[in-house]
Amino acid sequence: MHPMVKPALRRGWRDLHTVQFGMAPAHAMVLGPMDTATGSLLTLFDGTRGLPLLRDEGRRMGLPDGHVDGLVERLSRAGLLDDATGGGPAADALRGRGAELDRLRPDAAALSLVAPGPGDAMRRLAARRSLRVQVRGAGRVGVVLASALAGAGVGRVDVQDGGRVEPWDVAPGGLPVESIGERRDEAARRAVRGAAPGRPPRGGGGARSAPAEDDPGLSLVIFAPRDGLAVHAPDPVVGEPLVTSGTPHLFAGVVEGTGVVGPLVLPGDTACAGCLDLSRTDRDPTWPRLLAQWRSGRPHQVPACDLTLATTVAGLASGHALAFLDGEVPSSAGARWEVSAPGFDWHARPVWQHPACPCGPGERGKGEQTSDDERPHETMDGQQPHAARLSGTWRAHV
Repeated sequence: MHPMVKPALRRGWRDLHTVQFGMAPAHAMVLGPMDTATGSLLTLFDGTRGLPLLRDEGRRMGLPDGHVDGLVERLSRAGLLDDATGGGPAADALRGRGAELDRLRPDAAALSLVAPGPGDAMRRLAARRSLRVQVRGAGRVGVVLASALAGAGVGRVDVQDGGRVEPWDVAPGGLPVESIGERRDEAARRAVRGAAPGRPPRGGGGARSAPAEDDPGLSLVIFAPRDGLAVHAPDPVVGEPLVTSGTPHLFAGVVEGTGVVGPLVLPGDTACAGCLDLSRTDRDPTWPRLLAQWRSGRPHQVPACDLTLATTVAGLASGHALAFLDGEVPSSAGARWEVSAPGFDWHARPVWQHPACPCGPGERGKGEQTSDDERPHETMDGQQPHAARLSGTWRAHV
C-alpha cells in the first residue's frame, strides 16, 4: 500500500490543531486534534512511499511506534485515504496506459470523493472499460451523451439510429458539421470513438456491429430519441424486451421546451414506461386519446430542441448513467427529472410501479399513491422516491 491523502480535497488548517479537508460542504471533513509532527507527516502521504518507509519517517520525526499505522487507519475510516497502487489488476493495467490515464485523471480524482475505500476510485474507473452501453438516438442529446460516457472511460458505447445527419442534428460535443449527409449511426460512432481516451477492450467497441435489442450483455440502454414525444410518452413496447431480459434502461431527451431525464428502469425493482403510461391514464381518462392524436399526427419537420437545454439534459443523463454503472442508484431510479427553459429549475416527478403493469411489481404496487402529477405548471420539487423502495439488487456493476 502507498497511502495518499485524497488529492481532490484541498487542505486548510482551521487552527493549530484542526485541519479541514475539502472546500465544498458535500465532501468536506474536519479532522482533529492533530499535533504539529502529525501534520508534517501528513505531507508525506502523497502516494510515493509505502508503509515501511513512512514508518521510518515517523520514527525520524520522533513519533512513537504504531503512530503511522494508527493514522492510516484513522484516515481510512474517515474516507480521506487513497492507495496510489490499489484497485487490483485492472487498475494496474490502466496505470500502464499512461496517455489514456492522463485523460482520465480528473475522473479518477472525482471518483475518489464518492468511493470511500483506498483504491476504490481506480477500481471503479478501470471497471468502466469492460462495460457495454447502447444509446438509441443520434441527435443533439444522444451523441453528446454517448460521447460523454466514452470520454469518461466506458469501454463500449454503441449508438443506434436511422437516416442521415441533418443540419439541425449538429451540436458541440456531438455530431460535427462535416457529418451532414452521412448515415447517423456511422457519424455518431465516429464521434464516440473520437471522444474515447483509449482503444476499447478487445472484442467490442463503437465500430462493431450493433448488439441485439435485448442483448443481456448490455450494462445499460439509454433511450435518447430525436422525437420529443418518444421521451415525453415513451412507448411501453420499446422497453418490453429489456424488461424481459432484465436490462436496465434510462430515458432522456427534450420535448418542446422541457428536458427530461428518467426514469431509470431497473426491471422488477422500479417503474417502467408501461407503469408511467397506466398511471397517466388513471389520472386523466383523456390521456390515451391525446396520445393517439400526437402519435398519428404529422410530425414537425424540425422539432424544438434548444441547444443549451439538450446539452444540459445530455450532461445530467450521462452523470446518472455513470453513477449507476459505478454501482450506485441515482435519483432517476423511479423518477423523472425535468427542467424547462428559461428558468432551468430541475424538479423530480416520481414514477410509481403500477399494479396492473406486467413488468413485475405485482402486489408491491398496490396501495401506493400515484403522485406523478403531469398537469401544466405544477412541480414536485425535492421528491426522492427511489431510495427507500429499492431492494439493493442493483447496487453493483451490471
